[in-house]
Amino acid sequence: MSGEPYAVRLSPPVAKVLAGLPEHAEQMVWDVLDAAAGNPWGFPQWDADDPEGEDVRIASVGQLSVIYFANRALRHLSVLDIIWLG
Repeated sequence: MSGEPYAVRLSPPVAKVLAGLPEHAEQMVWDVLDAAAGNPWGFPQWDADDPEGEDVRIASVGQLSVIYFANRALRHLSVLDIIWLG
């Protein structure tokens, strides 16, 4: 995907989850978000059976999953949830 990466937006609840993660897990979140910001559609759709949910994606690496909404018009990712199974 060409162009500038998407900006990343964290809601207050997501920011609180992120702040509570171990340092290595927090770094993994930022690494995953960097990849998602560069190519929002490079990760699978969160619910492939939802025809209207194409822009809701899930990026998973090991014990970490980040669910985000890719806002095409504003070119930003809204992080909906962080799941850490560690």
